[in-house]
Amino acid sequence: MSDGRGINACEESHDLGLSSFPEERQNIDIGQQIFCNSAVNMNSIVAVGFDMDYTLAQYKPETFESLAYYGTVEKLVRNLGYPKELLEWSFDWTYMVRGLVLDKKRGNILKMDRHKYVKIAYHGFRLLSKDEKVATYGNTFIKDAFDGPDYAHIDTFFSLAESYLFAQLVDYKDNNPGQISEVKDYSRIYADVRSAVDMCHRDGTLKEMVAKDPKKYINEDDTIIPMLKMLKSSGRTVFLVTNSLWDYTHVVMNFLIEARTINSSSSLSSNWLQYFDFVITGSAKPSFFHDKNRADLFAVETESGKLINTDNGTPLAQVGGPAAELPDQIPNKHYKVFQGGNVSHLHKLLNVGSSSQVLYVGDHIYGDILRSKKALGWRTMFIVPELEKEARILSSSSETRKKLKLLRGERDKIEDQVHHLKWSLEHEDMDNSEKEKLIAKLELLEGYRARVRAAHQEAQRSFHQQFHPVWGQIMKAGFQNSRFAHQVERFACLYTSQVGNLGLYSPNKYYRPVENFMVHESNVLSL
Repeated sequence: MSDGRGINACEESHDLGLSSFPEERQNIDIGQQIFCNSAVNMNSIVAVGFDMDYTLAQYKPETFESLAYYGTVEKLVRNLGYPKELLEWSFDWTYMVRGLVLDKKRGNILKMDRHKYVKIAYHGFRLLSKDEKVATYGNTFIKDAFDGPDYAHIDTFFSLAESYLFAQLVDYKDNNPGQISEVKDYSRIYADVRSAVDMCHRDGTLKEMVAKDPKKYINEDDTIIPMLKMLKSSGRTVFLVTNSLWDYTHVVMNFLIEARTINSSSSLSSNWLQYFDFVITGSAKPSFFHDKNRADLFAVETESGKLINTDNGTPLAQVGGPAAELPDQIPNKHYKVFQGGNVSHLHKLLNVGSSSQVLYVGDHIYGDILRSKKALGWRTMFIVPELEKEARILSSSSETRKKLKLLRGERDKIEDQVHHLKWSLEHEDMDNSEKEKLIAKLELLEGYRARVRAAHQEAQRSFHQQFHPVWGQIMKAGFQNSRFAHQVERFACLYTSQVGNLGLYSPNKYYRPVENFMVHESNVLSL
């Protein structure tokens, strides 16, 4: 499939024709724009791949997350012996956001900045004071990386319901001694929640409900087909890699592409496959992205769902012997739907000359983006639905941000004056009259500093609450980029709010990042 496109999609190019028209970006709504961290020359991209769940298929949180929540609660009560009182609980699907970290050992939910300093912390639903926060996370000689087994990262939409339930259980355990067994500490409670979630997935509860009525759980999106058509007509190979198995993938894609459902008058159709060259189901990402993963690749017979061996009897590696080599060519190439395998199988199907010729679009920073970029060198696009609202709020709040900047500058200025006066009073020789004048001036300054500090904190709080009443802006923690934003910046070449936004740009566009500035450069340039 390689057609001589450039080997490195991130290399600079002097071909001015690669960029789309200069006015293109200006005509696209801020909430639908594609933002660039690392240059991507689409003219060098041979194959474009997509995840399905929460990438092509955007689930409705008010119904899908609620389904996951109530299913998990039922498993906790029926299978794991939790009090029946839990069945009466309600779920606020707006409360949790991506980018948070669960402290399983302490029962805390944390939001931190890119340096992993905790900025907001709750114990269950109780906000920790600054002193509590510092005592717990800021009083150690070795800085916590927040990556060990005592922590869980809320980086996918699938994690939001279980995180909310964990916070409820923490509060319940604290306020109702003896209702939950004393042997179950917060970590054990979290493990039980995860076990209950896994039960819901294993018994097919969630997917069966979605399959019966996909319109109730999945957003319709009329931008997907034009985007896929554009990529296909531009000569790209288009593929789908999803952890979902064929039966569920078939249902979801029928709904997205043709609005067909199991219960509709028209039966499910394979017409949606015309927009893809290859589909890999049951991929088991992120292990799929490791070529040492020896998972077998099976072709899927789409009518019956039967799996067909693709290795034509390739021998298994013998104990103590060398690893068996994958065949150079995958037989039965008329099949386009597969299950399992690993990235080496996919590269052979795509017939790309370099991993940098592949662009992969996904919603999971670890399962889709980090491994595919860091381990393989694929170009990556991260889907951030929250960005649509946040970008629009930011675009309409320039005056508020100017006010915040002025208030912060005024705080810094006053604090410098206070420190200077205190130093003078402690270390300089002066008569009593001069000292009294400085003390009076210091008292005035400290009163003014307190007022400016309070005004600044209130303005900052009000601004962040425009994004989310509890956690604020997803990409910020205080004045720093959040941990979530830092991951997006590090591992996503491109990021945008919806997958269909790709269709708003030329398929040969050269995406270029804005210039980065060090702090000293920003200060000089802002003068």
